[in-house]
Amino acid sequence: MGLFLLIQDASEIEEKIQEAPNSAYEIGVVIGTYLPFVVMVLIAYAFYYYSKKRKNKD
Repeated sequence: MGLFLLIQDASEIEEKIQEAPNSAYEIGVVIGTYLPFVVMVLIAYAFYYYSKKRKNKD
């Protein structure tokens, strides 16, 4: 199910980029698509790092 959603999102992104009026819109679509994923990865790493640090303290 997750793979299907990923493929569907990729096709929507490609469609938006093809219909983009200029290159600035294309950059905005790419940033808007990948930025939430990057932020989630950074938050997950922060949780991992702080929990590991806390575990070593005990």
